[in-house]
Amino acid sequence: MAKVILTDSKTNEKMVDKGTVKFEKMDQPKETDACIFVDPDFKYQKLIGIGGAITDASAETFYKMPKAKQKEIIEAYYGKNGLGYTVVRTNMNSCDFSSDSYTYVEDNDKWLKSFNIAHDEKYKIPMIKEAKQLVGKDFTFYFSPWSPPAWMKSNKSMVKGEDWKTIFTRPGQIIILSLLKNMRKEALMSGD
Repeated sequence: MAKVILTDSKTNEKMVDKGTVKFEKMDQPKETDACIFVDPDFKYQKLIGIGGAITDASAETFYKMPKAKQKEIIEAYYGKNGLGYTVVRTNMNSCDFSSDSYTYVEDNDKWLKSFNIAHDEKYKIPMIKEAKQLVGKDFTFYFSPWSPPAWMKSNKSMVKGEDWKTIFTRPGQIIILSLLKNMRKEALMSGD
């Protein structure tokens, strides 16, 4: 049995409870049939939740909106009566959805004494905290290393791809660990 919740842009239905359906064996469906194939003998990974990315672009745009619109949007995604997202991913250092190019350390700071997340504290972290507050205990947060600082890359560019070996150097590892420590301090991640 499965509960069906339907959203259809053609009919303007949003999150309409369509009841439950029973899974049953059937012959080969037609191409026009809407089908979900389930084989209980094959189990892959556990689903930890459904969510989305809070990037610099989404957070900056979010905070340019009136407070009432911010509340409407955050509840539409992370609220119990909205999509019910429980997972948030964000970028470590700037990404292609950032308004500027930035890192958590100054150029050539091999000892990483300049490490700080001030850039994220302005928009991304407050928005992530709002999502976490709505979700509660089921909240899952993670960040993706996007680009090492340009000075750690042989091509000296944050926006051009390159082999990821540089992020696994000692300074790269320390940047990741420092970010983990700061995100825990911001109460976005547990000690797990």
